[in-house]
Amino acid sequence: MINFLGKHIESAIFDMDGTMFDTERLRFQTIRQASLELARRQIEDRTLIGSLGLSATRAEALAKEHYGEDYPYREIRRRADELELQHVRTHGVPVKAGLVQVLERLRRSGLTMAVATSSRRAIAEEYLINANVLKYFDITVCGDEVQRGKPNPEIFLRAAAELNRAPEHCLMVEDSENGLLSASDAGGQPILIHDIKPPRAEIEARAFRGYRSMLDFLSDLADCVPKLDVPALAEPFPQAVNEVRVGIHGFGAMGGGYLTQVFSHWDGYTRPCEIVGVTGDRLLRDAVNSFGKFSVRYGKHAFDQTIENVRLVDMADEDAVVAMYCDSRIVGLALPEQAIRQQAPIIARGLLRRYEQGGRELTILVVLNKVGGASFVRRHVETALTELTNRFDCAKILATTHFSETVVSRIVTRLGREALLRQLRIKCELYEKNLAAVHSEQQQSEEPEGEELQEVNDRVSLLRNASGPARALGQLHLILFNSEPDMRLYAQGGCAVLRRLRQVKVVDDIAQIQTIKNRLWNGTHAIVAWYSSLLGHPTIGRGMGDERVTALVQQLIENEIRPSLLLESPELEGVIRMMMRPFIERCRASFKDPCKRVGRDPLRKLRRRERILGSITLARKHGIPTPGLEFAIALAIRYALSDAGQGDQECELIRSIYARTPNVSAVLTYRGNYNGQPYQGLDPVSDATLIAAVSDHFEKLADPNSPHWQWPLDLAGSNDAAANDVEISSQVLCAS
Repeated sequence: MINFLGKHIESAIFDMDGTMFDTERLRFQTIRQASLELARRQIEDRTLIGSLGLSATRAEALAKEHYGEDYPYREIRRRADELELQHVRTHGVPVKAGLVQVLERLRRSGLTMAVATSSRRAIAEEYLINANVLKYFDITVCGDEVQRGKPNPEIFLRAAAELNRAPEHCLMVEDSENGLLSASDAGGQPILIHDIKPPRAEIEARAFRGYRSMLDFLSDLADCVPKLDVPALAEPFPQAVNEVRVGIHGFGAMGGGYLTQVFSHWDGYTRPCEIVGVTGDRLLRDAVNSFGKFSVRYGKHAFDQTIENVRLVDMADEDAVVAMYCDSRIVGLALPEQAIRQQAPIIARGLLRRYEQGGRELTILVVLNKVGGASFVRRHVETALTELTNRFDCAKILATTHFSETVVSRIVTRLGREALLRQLRIKCELYEKNLAAVHSEQQQSEEPEGEELQEVNDRVSLLRNASGPARALGQLHLILFNSEPDMRLYAQGGCAVLRRLRQVKVVDDIAQIQTIKNRLWNGTHAIVAWYSSLLGHPTIGRGMGDERVTALVQQLIENEIRPSLLLESPELEGVIRMMMRPFIERCRASFKDPCKRVGRDPLRKLRRRERILGSITLARKHGIPTPGLEFAIALAIRYALSDAGQGDQECELIRSIYARTPNVSAVLTYRGNYNGQPYQGLDPVSDATLIAAVSDHFEKLADPNSPHWQWPLDLAGSNDAAANDVEISSQVLCAS
């Protein structure tokens, strides 16, 4: 039961042709063809449109009124039925966009459901089965089962009676004038979904609500049924598949290992028919496209989650990427900054083509781990658009494109190339064994006896032979990502679709949450990687087994970063605690997360106002000493100069800066080119004290046997009193 716009609703009754299925246009086409075949004349649009919503008897009377009593309408209708069924059996029923989402919400809200169609039962049931929606309906009432067709209310009254419902508690969903009159005269709550022929104004006024499309109806309906809570990790994805396609531009750890799950859970009622991912990794692309699916492993819970309906395209195939932006309802953008600069012209082409084909709204989820990441993407896309079109069209395109900044509270790692190759070799061997077993099973199966069963036997054999490879492949899992179990994705703004996604929490000010995450997680995570790597540990999990690393993490979070965040934003204490609590536990379990991956791009993480230096600035604002963060900056530079930093572009840049001027100050005050922009380094004068402190740590770390490698240093713990004061302050604020 639902309260739909002030009406108590217990049931929903749907017309079929033109309302649920886009069959009216197909019907026009087949009747025209049948009329040419049997009557050797065209049937006019006025007859076709005039017959919409009429029973077969009334439609025949109309046709004979126009073309004479000898016009063979019944034979034409019968031939049109044959042509229409042939088309449907070959190409499927054209389902209206949004229908499955509407039916799922109504059914799961406890409503009983019926179909009331002017079509004959044989056709109606075949269409409903073909479209896989018969399962939603308790009863069907068809045109050949009532004495008086639409606009007479008989068919709706009968459907309501068979559902044991009073008509006034039934939504009656129609597309035609005759259908609307029938629903209105039955005393129901008529919902008009516009199709080919809009009703006259005085008739349309009898609708309880009118909508341009089923998707518009869905928008109102979604506000009347509850948004489902964040799913449990092992909760299955929705069975029902909608018509939506979604895109993921950048199929790395976050794109492939997280956004695919967010999109697969969708709104909890249905899931997209296809996820299109973009990657430049040919091996990954070929592997996923061969399997048609992949799995994400949650090692902590010994759980593998399979993502289906995935297709990967080559990042170098610009037309395929443009098509993804044109066809998708929502796109997750999970690329690093430099790649976004390179891909911006292709994104702009996709948005321009989308605009030329109707200008539908699009939300781009920006997963960048950068405060202002959405603005960064928008700025580069806008620049590219201005080179493709005029300023007026550019403004209209950007007005319908929502760049939504996000905060991800999950750690995901992608399998390396060698691990993937090893897995593929094993899976291929298993596939060959599975296929041989399936073939053996098929050969041993008994054949049906009797000539009358030969046709059945032939069809079953065809299906059995075709299913063999699929069965053999279906038993295999391709593990591509290792992930922590956190589910929630924070996002700002976006279209209505984004607000319905089950794992998404839409917030008003994402910058605050992004800042908290960057300080508590991203900066600290990188520091763990640098320190662990320099101490000889290959992974984050191994490093967290070293007491020196855990002691530094404790110092950073408890005595420096968290206290300053609480003093700056006491109203966000709940978010701070929520993000802080699982961080150390996750790091301790990250045995498959390489330090090299987490520690990459150190120059980006050392920019002014970014993760580490931003934390120092905030702490000093509130009078909190930062010995751990100063020590961490020295670790970052030592990491870049070490063998562990080889192959990382930013580490190589730090090496070149240090080679020209071998002191820490040269690195920290660097103002040269950084991805096409001046690097935001420290100021030699105003930041002299900080530079000196970092330089002191750096020099003491030159000797690998120096006791300075043994955190905690003498400096650590000097601000325990300040930390305690902050804890007391936060408790007082919480209590007040």
